[in-house]
Amino acid sequence: MSQPSASIATADLSFAWPDGTTVFDGFQLAVGPGRTGLVGLNGSGKSTLLRLIAGELTPSRGTVRVRGEVGYLPQDLTLETTARVDEALGIDRVRAALHAIENGDPDEGHFAVVGDDWDVEERARATLDQLGLGHLDLDRTVGEVSGGESVLLRLAALLLARPDVLLLDEPTNNLDLRARARLHDAVASWRGVLVVVSHDRELLEHVDQIADLREGRVHWYGGNFTAYEHALAVEQEAAERTLRSAESDLQRQRRELADAHVKLARRVRYGQKMYDTKREPKVVMGERKRQAQVSAGKHRLLHQEKVQEARERVDEAAAAVRDDAEIRVDLPQAEVPQGRTVLTLRELRLAHGGRAERFQVHGPEQIALTGRNGAGKTTLLRTLVGELAPSAGEAVVHVPVRYLPQRLDVLDDALTIAENVARFAPDAGDNEIRARLARFLFRGARANQLVGTLSGGERFRATLAALMLADPAPQLLLLDEPTNNLDLAGVRKLTEALASYPGALIVASHDLPFLRGLGITRWVRMDGELTEGDPM
Repeated sequence: MSQPSASIATADLSFAWPDGTTVFDGFQLAVGPGRTGLVGLNGSGKSTLLRLIAGELTPSRGTVRVRGEVGYLPQDLTLETTARVDEALGIDRVRAALHAIENGDPDEGHFAVVGDDWDVEERARATLDQLGLGHLDLDRTVGEVSGGESVLLRLAALLLARPDVLLLDEPTNNLDLRARARLHDAVASWRGVLVVVSHDRELLEHVDQIADLREGRVHWYGGNFTAYEHALAVEQEAAERTLRSAESDLQRQRRELADAHVKLARRVRYGQKMYDTKREPKVVMGERKRQAQVSAGKHRLLHQEKVQEARERVDEAAAAVRDDAEIRVDLPQAEVPQGRTVLTLRELRLAHGGRAERFQVHGPEQIALTGRNGAGKTTLLRTLVGELAPSAGEAVVHVPVRYLPQRLDVLDDALTIAENVARFAPDAGDNEIRARLARFLFRGARANQLVGTLSGGERFRATLAALMLADPAPQLLLLDEPTNNLDLAGVRKLTEALASYPGALIVASHDLPFLRGLGITRWVRMDGELTEGDPM
C-alpha cells in the first residue's frame, strides 16, 4: 500500500485569503505513517491545511513537501452526475481496454493501458462491496446515487488508486449509520499515511494520534480520541491550577505594592517632620531626604516590576486555559407544558415516498429521527414546516415551529448577524437583539460581522440564534443533521444549548454520540414508514 518513506512536511508555511485574512504564518508540520486525526475549532484552518497539502491551494510563503502519491476527499464533494460509476472510480480507460482485448482487439495500446491491472474490475467490485456499494453497476451513472453513496464512491476510487497519503475532510458528513460503520472500518484498516479532519468521535477512535490545530500551531496527543480527551482534561486541570496560583500571586504582589506605598509615605512624613523641627544639621537632613527618595523610588520600582511580572504570568496561564463559553438558551416563551400536543400526523404520505399512519409529539419531548440515507427524513421535516406538500393525509403543527436545514441557507449572506436576527424578530430593538446574540457568543462587534464571511460552525450558530430568538419563540424545533458543520467544541456547545431548550425537539441525525448526549426521550426511525425503534 504505502512506502515507509511516505510523509507530509511543511516548513515556514504562510497562507492568507484574498481579503487579507491570515490562516497560517510560519506554520510547521511533520506527519509520518499512521492515522492522524486533525481536530480544532471551526475556522482554525483544518480544511485549508488539507487543501494546501493536496495542492489545491498555493502558500504565500514556505513549502509543502509530500512524499508519495496523494489522495484527497474534500468536504464539499461534487461528482459529475452524467459520469458512469467506472469513470468516478477512475478505472474506465483500463476497463475499456480490457473489454477490447477480450473482444479480440490486438492493439498494443490496450495492453499498455491495462499494464498489471488485469483484475481491476474484480478489485473495484470488492471495494464497492466493502463500502456497502455492491449494488452499484459499473455502467450506472453517478446521478443515480445518493449524496452519502457519492462520498463512499469517491472513497472507493481512492482505495483503488492506493495512494501513499490519504486526506479525508469530514468524510462521515451525510452518511447514515451503516455507511459510517463501513467508513470507520476502512480507516481502521488503512496502513499508509492518513490525515482525517472530523467531528465524528467514533471515527476518531480509530486513529493513532490526534493533532490539535489551535492558534496556528499543532499540539500532538498520542492515541485515539478518548486518550486525547483524557490528556486534554489533565492538561486543562493543570492550566487552571497554574492560573489560580498566578492570580493569587498577582493579588499578593498588589497588596505588597500597596503596603510599600504606605510605608514609603510614612517615611516621607517622618523625614519632613525631622526637617521641619531641625533636630539635625541641614546638610545631614538633606542627605537623608535624598537617600530616602532614592530608596523609595527603587522600592516602588521593584514592587511595580513584581506586579508586572505577576500580571504577565496570569496572562500566560490564562492563554493556556481553553475558552469553555457556553451558549445559553433561556427562552421561557418557548416552554411547552408537559403533555401538550405539539404535532399530529394522520395517514401522511410524503411527496417523495414514505408514510406515517398515526403519530403525535407531546411537549416537551426530545425525539431522535434516524434512518438510512434517502429514507425520507429531510422530506418529512420539510413537510412539517410547509416547504413540501404531502401527497395525502395531513401534518398539523399546533405550536410555533422553526426548521434548521442541512444547507444552512436561512440567512442572507449580505447582511450582518444582527440584521439577520432582526428579520426574524422585527419588533425587537437593536439593544435587545444584541443582548440575545451575546447568549450565542456573538458579543460586541461580532454581531456586525457579515454572514457571508462566517465559517461553517459560526454560520450554524448564527442560524440557530436567528431561529431560536425569533418572534414568536419556537415551541417545536426541527434540526436536520445539525452536527455536520460543527467542530467537536461546537457539538459540545450545541448539546449544552439544546439541553436547556424548554420546547419540543425533533433531530434528524446519524451522530449517535450527539443524540445520546441530548437525553433523547423517543427514538423514531424513517425507513419508508415512520416507526418507533432502535437507531440501528
